Amino acid sequence: MSEAATAPHPLGDVFREVMAGVCTPVTVVTTFSGGRPLGTTVSAFASLSMAPPMVVVSLDRRSDLLSALGEGTRLGVNVLGSTQAELAGGFARKGVDKFGGVDWHLESGAPRLDGSPGWLACVVSRLVDGGDHVLVLADVRQAETEPGPPLTYHARTFGTHLAAVR
Repeated sequence: MSEAATAPHPLGDVFREVMAGVCTPVTVVTTFSGGRPLGTTVSAFASLSMAPPMVVVSLDRRSDLLSALGEGTRLGVNVLGSTQAELAGGFARKGVDKFGGVDWHLESGAPRLDGSPGWLACVVSRLVDGGDHVLVLADVRQAETEPGPPLTYHARTFGTHLAAVR
């Protein structure tokens, strides 16, 4: 990456504040590599296509998870529920055993966190350069959901969605 790409951008602080005002879903994205589970908290996640079903996640270039991904890699997207803020915080940390004390199982080749209301089993189809992040485009192979309020991230804090009063 060039020095210009790593230098602070003049819009950096204002851009960061605008983005803090955007409410996003909270997920833990996982894979299984080298005989061990890997995962990280991701709030930059969205559906990409309905036909075929695809999602996109954005990973920091320094992500340990990203270093284990390539085309054809199995990927899990655990969509967290409103009671899972502590779990999200644990997977957001760097360099620790993120799966220690966490109930999970291998499903469709990727770690699935027990109790997460949303699950997508995916296969990485493409990695796309995105500045200091990489966009991971993934084909969805399995989808499951349980009812319950989602965990969201807004104004640098975890919360949940509430319906607007009409």
